[in-house]
Amino acid sequence: MSLLSALSIICGLMLHVSCSALNNRYCVPRKTVPYQNELKLFREEGISNYSTMLMRDELGVLLLGAREAIYALDINNISDRKSAVYWRVTEEKQMECTYKGKHAEVECRNYIRTLHRVNDTAMYVCGTNAFSPTCDYMTFANGQLRLLGKQEEGKGKCPFDPFQRYSSLMVGNDLYSATSINFLGSEPVVLRSSNLALRTEFKSSWLSEPNFVYMDFVGESFDSPDGDDDKVYLFFSENAMEYDFYSKVAVSRVARVCKEDMGGQRTLQRKWTSFLKARLDCSLPEPSLPPIVQDVFLLKHEDWRKSVFYAVFTPQSSLSQVSAVCAYSMYAIRDTFNEGKFKTPVAVETSHVKWVMYTGEVPVPRPGACINNVARKMGMNRSLDLPDKTLQFIRDRPLMDEAVQPLTGGPLLVKRGALLTRIVVDRVLALDGQRYAVMFIGTENGYVQKSVNYDGEMFIIEEIQLYENPEPISILRLSSSKGQLYAGSQFGAIQMPVSNCSRYNTCVDCILARDPYCAWDFSTEQCSSVSSLSPSSNTAMQSLKEGDISQCPQPEPVAAVDVTLVPENNIQLPCQLHSNLAQVLWRLSNQTLHSNHKYYIYSGGLLILSASESDAGLYTCDSVEQMNGRTYNRTVAVYRLQLYFGPAVEESTTPGNEVSNSSGSVHALNTVAPGMGPNEGNKDPLHPETQIDSGKGNSFRGGRGSALAALPLPDGGHILDLEPRTLGMPQVCKELW
Repeated sequence: MSLLSALSIICGLMLHVSCSALNNRYCVPRKTVPYQNELKLFREEGISNYSTMLMRDELGVLLLGAREAIYALDINNISDRKSAVYWRVTEEKQMECTYKGKHAEVECRNYIRTLHRVNDTAMYVCGTNAFSPTCDYMTFANGQLRLLGKQEEGKGKCPFDPFQRYSSLMVGNDLYSATSINFLGSEPVVLRSSNLALRTEFKSSWLSEPNFVYMDFVGESFDSPDGDDDKVYLFFSENAMEYDFYSKVAVSRVARVCKEDMGGQRTLQRKWTSFLKARLDCSLPEPSLPPIVQDVFLLKHEDWRKSVFYAVFTPQSSLSQVSAVCAYSMYAIRDTFNEGKFKTPVAVETSHVKWVMYTGEVPVPRPGACINNVARKMGMNRSLDLPDKTLQFIRDRPLMDEAVQPLTGGPLLVKRGALLTRIVVDRVLALDGQRYAVMFIGTENGYVQKSVNYDGEMFIIEEIQLYENPEPISILRLSSSKGQLYAGSQFGAIQMPVSNCSRYNTCVDCILARDPYCAWDFSTEQCSSVSSLSPSSNTAMQSLKEGDISQCPQPEPVAAVDVTLVPENNIQLPCQLHSNLAQVLWRLSNQTLHSNHKYYIYSGGLLILSASESDAGLYTCDSVEQMNGRTYNRTVAVYRLQLYFGPAVEESTTPGNEVSNSSGSVHALNTVAPGMGPNEGNKDPLHPETQIDSGKGNSFRGGRGSALAALPLPDGGHILDLEPRTLGMPQVCKELW
């Protein structure tokens, strides 16, 4: 790389840093773990779209649905395939699909979209089957998967389009599904397939071009003082009918239906009498259209009233790269549906309809309510007994007036960059006896971000790259009992542990990680999983809310690396920080350095322009991290620059001298290879192959015409030699741009 190219990158970094500094309200992961090819992967050549999962802990398998294939994988190691069945589309179906204008090799295949447990050994499975959705029963016995061949119509249970979002849920023997029931995808329904099938009305006031994302069951009849019914909750987005706008505006919704709903006697026959919906509010910090819900996870509590829905939102506009996570309490959602006011359509001028708050008298029993004690006292024990007045009201007014507000009043997490796609949440018991909700959030570029909220402070512990090449994570599943996370994408399925405490080598790293799964064990001097510690153990430490490392032992000082300079040459000293939240502090003989015409400080090190004799001395790179009002300094790298006036040599691998340095920082970190840290994916902008390894000897590549050359010295030191330049950084950037 030429010096001109290198400095172009540096100038770009300068612009990036100045822009990023304005966005400190957005969460930044503390650690970035690049792809390491150590996670368990499953994929099969010629198979794609690994986007449907069903965990069967009692059978020890993870069922994985893909394009024309279903796999039974060892739940402890998904790389181990136990069995597989292939459900391929027939030539006749494929030809029929192509005649209707669909792509033969993309859309006209059988994508597995539905996998549900029926009983101890049987599952219910549905596929798109070349735009002719079909369902079947499947068993897993004696280590073998088998389709029973009892194929049945899948319309309404599974989407026609393999790429259309939808959701389904099995409650007992009843399948609840939210999808479209026609080839064009223009007739959306929320359907219950059972002996008494129910569906939504084909009215835009019920569903207007919806995008279904999540469905779950809440057993609200348990310990209910009102004699209430169990419910199914549905999350989706649709075109708003309550806004006056020159074009369609999408909004996010939550809807619910009652489990024992049987439809109406005359009005709403075989239709839901309990379908209600409300807008979800999740305000982003910058002006924008309402964000769109992409995925939801229900973190269930023993007391269902304390259960919480966690939802991922992304912007409507492709110009924005801001995502958010909002949490909604069961209390808030129930209150909106049980106590809130309704919206009603009002004719304006000639044909325009405006939705406003309904101020008239609300019928009794309350429209949309399940059969409860109030209805039973009136002699109504089934929805079939409800009066037409109540049913007509809910038929015409399914929308609530007020939006459901987030549990914390706003987003839990706001993230700029790659959009968030999927979410699961684990509840973790820490050493302080508290349980913390840890969020695992998938992104559109194949990362998982691990986040936790500490008393209102959102902290992203780390982001982990799951796939070598960027691709959206299309499904996430969590096994809390096994401590494993499963992710699926177009490329394959990945299994990763919820924590890898061994990644933190020192007490300081372990404590500053603030990972509720991990604690520093003084008896073994290791960062260990909390679940592996003895309940009576008193040798382990966490500091989740404070990140207090005062009890950690003082590490050994960092060994100094001898580097010799040639006057009028440019010098680059690598320094890789151990945290994305840290700031770099460079010192020369205990004097703080700042970026100017002489020095340029960037995320990967220090650049000394046109070095002179006065630049010789001891250079120290410190990582400075702020946490809850505390400042933590750690010495990452130390260089001793010495003058040399001798001939330049092209290449050398002679080991350099190591000098022990007494650091004045609060905590020193013993580094073997300055310039290489936990974020190894961050390449040095001056030279991609440059490393200084104080333990293995120094190795440099290049010559006088390259960005970096190495000059050996008689005492074993090295010269870091860049092409001489007399321009300061501002002038250089001005020339380049």
